[in-house]
Amino acid sequence: MGDDLSSAPDIHDGVRDDSGVAVVVLAAGLSRRFGGDKLSAALNDGRPVGAATLDVARRACPRVLCVVRPDSPVQALAAGCSGVQVVTCPQAVDGMAFSLAAGVAAAPRAAGWVVMLGDMPWVQPSTVRAVVAAIAAGADIAIPVHEGQRGHPVGFASRFLPQLRALSGDAGARSLLAQWPEAITEVLVSDPGVLRDIDRREDLRPD
Repeated sequence: MGDDLSSAPDIHDGVRDDSGVAVVVLAAGLSRRFGGDKLSAALNDGRPVGAATLDVARRACPRVLCVVRPDSPVQALAAGCSGVQVVTCPQAVDGMAFSLAAGVAAAPRAAGWVVMLGDMPWVQPSTVRAVVAAIAAGADIAIPVHEGQRGHPVGFASRFLPQLRALSGDAGARSLLAQWPEAITEVLVSDPGVLRDIDRREDLRPD
């Protein structure tokens, strides 16, 4: 599938985004600590975790890609979300970095990419928009910070395309953050969701 999402809506929560930045949702993990497919597990409101995360992404940005494993039930879930481009990554079993590289490679002409983790459904759309806006405004790397702690999603400018496409292993893009600390712009947010993910079944419980 190509990277043209011209049919996706331009208006999200009343905010128009013409930046060309894409949101890449990483949803290809194996959920080993969870003991099953955590992105299909139900939140307190009944929605699957993956669907809730994709809803946040779609409300924040008109261009959303979701990276999945070929055999994952999340593939059908993502395919049912209007405007979401599904990217299958057979190498996802070898580490998160392969998923990230596949998502970026599927949108190589984007002005940048904001990388969301599929198991973080409590991030607010306003936070994602703030990270998108930071990249669109010229930041090389943008990271949300809540009460002094860095969280997710993390944005990367288009200059990092070669480095992102070359990633491998399970460290994601941490190596880039360590290599270019001077390129990081911290985006202050009042959103505890940037620090909250789902690793185990007890993490599904509401606060």
